Amino acid sequence: MLMHSEFLDVCAVEEIAAGAAILGAGGGGDPTLGMLMTKHAMEQHGPIRLIRVEDVPDEEWIVPLSVVGAPTVTLEKIASGKEILEALHMLEQHLGMKTFAVYPGEIGGGNSMTPLHAAARAGLPVVDADLMGRAFPEIQMTSATLVGIKASPMSMADEKGNRLLLDAVDNVCTERLARAATVQMGGCSHIANYAMRGGHAKQAVIPGTISLARQIGRALKTSRLEKRDPVEALLELLRGVLLCRGKIRDVQRKTEDGFAVGEVSLAVSGSSSQFKVAFQNENLVAWLDGAVRATVPDLITIVDESTGQAILTENLKYGQRVAVLGIPCHSKWRSAEGLKLVGPRYFRYDLDYVPVEASHG
Repeated sequence: MLMHSEFLDVCAVEEIAAGAAILGAGGGGDPTLGMLMTKHAMEQHGPIRLIRVEDVPDEEWIVPLSVVGAPTVTLEKIASGKEILEALHMLEQHLGMKTFAVYPGEIGGGNSMTPLHAAARAGLPVVDADLMGRAFPEIQMTSATLVGIKASPMSMADEKGNRLLLDAVDNVCTERLARAATVQMGGCSHIANYAMRGGHAKQAVIPGTISLARQIGRALKTSRLEKRDPVEALLELLRGVLLCRGKIRDVQRKTEDGFAVGEVSLAVSGSSSQFKVAFQNENLVAWLDGAVRATVPDLITIVDESTGQAILTENLKYGQRVAVLGIPCHSKWRSAEGLKLVGPRYFRYDLDYVPVEASHG
């Protein structure tokens, strides 16, 4: 088989981190620390090879790697980098297999960097794909679940050396058990799950998302060099809609059951209107003067108005001048099965999903 691949350099990693923060829809964790750790690993071990999912041999195993927990915790509970490799090795030992390549469980935010750092240290290629096309707060919320692939067996590791192997009856139970264990691990754990062979992966993953993140990061960089409005550059690339420009007037946030939960309120620029976004790690629903403007599974992303850089839920602060973007999600999430898994009603909002571009047409 002729394999098409490219090698990621430090510049590419920086672009991916910036783009992944946009795709995180407010969640996924801040990629900055993971980016620095990845760059350091590349200095020691060399560049990272990126491959297409269609070039993964059908019989080989690929494994998504992620960090689970509240993003507010990961700001203070800094990983050494060995935790995720311990989780991967534990899963390999249990399944009696050798990993061919790794990739992000979710492309959004810091979890974009988790497999890149592990790949650099372990000498593994990275598949240009993920299981969400964004970030979602719960383990079962993946494209693999939609095609019947189990999240478990799943391995977990923390910075203290604790390791845990879960084998749950379904993916919802995997989430509940893993969330409880994560709380006991201090609110953050490193996981390897959804191990699958290449033949299954071709149907299960969302392809090309690492390249998309890089495109976003590059667009932000270009907009700065050309002195263009970065918000307009993002909307053009992602076929998004501008939901609001304004100033943050209040943030209510708490860590609850392993999630960062709360809402942010904005004063809309040039009007007396009020804009509000509710979040559970990721931004879930946005309202303008009480009227729904966007809902999950579409991406609601808050960015700095002048730079276009994403502002994650754990970094929202009073007085920030921001733009709120509505970005269409991957088509997998707009199916009946997708909306049952990640639509507004799953999060206890009695709302019908309307595609963000249709509601602003």
